[in-house]
Amino acid sequence: MNNGSRLIVDTEVLPEIFLKVKQIKDMLSDGSETSTSEACKKAGVSRSAYYKYKDHIFDFDETSGNIVTLHAVLSDRAGILSMFMSVLYDFGANILTVNQNIPTGARAPVSVSFRTKDCEFSVSDLIDKLKQIDGVKSVHRVLGE
Repeated sequence: MNNGSRLIVDTEVLPEIFLKVKQIKDMLSDGSETSTSEACKKAGVSRSAYYKYKDHIFDFDETSGNIVTLHAVLSDRAGILSMFMSVLYDFGANILTVNQNIPTGARAPVSVSFRTKDCEFSVSDLIDKLKQIDGVKSVHRVLGE
């Protein structure tokens, strides 16, 4: 198995530290605790243990949800990326990442990843709308439904 693999594991077999770290993250997320130190005390975990594992423990719901990645080629003109992002916003896409490379030949490649978990639209309809923007040369789905 390589580094960075993801597994789904029944919490019944996990060491207690992982469950406590999740408990701390929940306390901080829902606002029942605003201080990491206090949340760690309540859970009975050292801050160092919490910080060691906090970026590696997630609810399944946090990592599921439909994540879509689109790759587009845009004209190298002011405002095109802004219009592109506005359409994503109008469709209710939860944007996770935007990567735009330096334009070459008057064209700028862009990759956008977004979550569609709570959205009621088809990605095909979204792509069709994005292609209608003056200055969008192409849009392709790289990942996701």
